[in-house]
Amino acid sequence: MSHTIKEKAKLLARVRRLKGQMEAIERSLEAEAGCAEVLQLVASVRGAINGLTVELIEDHIVHHVVDPNHEADEDRAKGAADLIEVVRTYFK
Repeated sequence: MSHTIKEKAKLLARVRRLKGQMEAIERSLEAEAGCAEVLQLVASVRGAINGLTVELIEDHIVHHVVDPNHEADEDRAKGAADLIEVVRTYFK
């Protein structure tokens, strides 16, 4: 996947932030933190995972299905743009 290679640094930075968030959950559990604190940390990880997922799916659509900004067929371009928007909404 050439597009993931171009975005490699950005994607790896996101994954490293996720790793740090997961380690924070582990530290909280080991320190017997309150459940509300742990749940808040878990929610933040879920949001970060969803953000990464959206980015990867959107890049896949644009690079392997159809790029709505460069598609001559208006119906296909609109379909791709609509799909990207649905994916963004679904993972919010």
